[in-house]
Amino acid sequence: MSILQAIRIFLFYVLLGTSSLLWCSLSFFVAPFMSFPVRYRFINVYWCRFALVLVRVFLGIKVKVTGAENIPERPCVIVSNHQSTWETFFLSAYFQPLSQVLKRELLFVPFFGWAMAMLRPIAIDRDNPKVALKQVASKGDELLKQNVWVLIFPEGTRVPFGQVGKFSRSGAALAVNANLPVLPIAHNAGKFWPKEGWGKRSGTIEVVIGQPMWAEGSGPRAIAELNDRAAAWNEQTQRDLGSLPPQATTSETASVA
Repeated sequence: MSILQAIRIFLFYVLLGTSSLLWCSLSFFVAPFMSFPVRYRFINVYWCRFALVLVRVFLGIKVKVTGAENIPERPCVIVSNHQSTWETFFLSAYFQPLSQVLKRELLFVPFFGWAMAMLRPIAIDRDNPKVALKQVASKGDELLKQNVWVLIFPEGTRVPFGQVGKFSRSGAALAVNANLPVLPIAHNAGKFWPKEGWGKRSGTIEVVIGQPMWAEGSGPRAIAELNDRAAAWNEQTQRDLGSLPPQATTSETASVA
């Protein structure tokens, strides 16, 4: 990493942290008097858009979106792979209003957590997985009925670029129980914004929005099938983006054997 690049990254984080503190502090005093859609736009959309401007100006990271025409009119469950912090900025600004799963402890962080609490997040206790699943199901269903997008990262945590994590069924279950589709999204953000460390690479992040996927029936079997279909689509799309090595053909597998 060059000295100039290190300086740019340092300035990015200074401005990002300072703007977050100032905006969350202002939101804490102003946003409670707004309706939820206006409050969401004021707290989350405006700041996330500002953060993305900082990303473009200081880090040289741009974005290319494919498949925007696949977004349904009615909010549903968004299922995306998770590689970095970038996609939380981008998706929070791109879909509105949107709720996502986060650790309950974050809501206790002064100003930042208090502002986040006003955005109707699905705050879970990660130390108690069974209770967390029930929280996602009940709170997520309530939000969907109020026409709020629900973002689920089924891998559960950030996964290094070039790898895929196991998809949990929480997003598919939420969609099936609400009689709504999942909207699959795949991206290669980790190529430019790695999971580990402060280093960043300039370039263009590619985001692909797939066609909405409906379950074929109801119940556990339909949930599992829908989840497998969304996971397979995400993996194949990442391969198409060059994030994963091409899958070996049957003849190649036979020759290795």
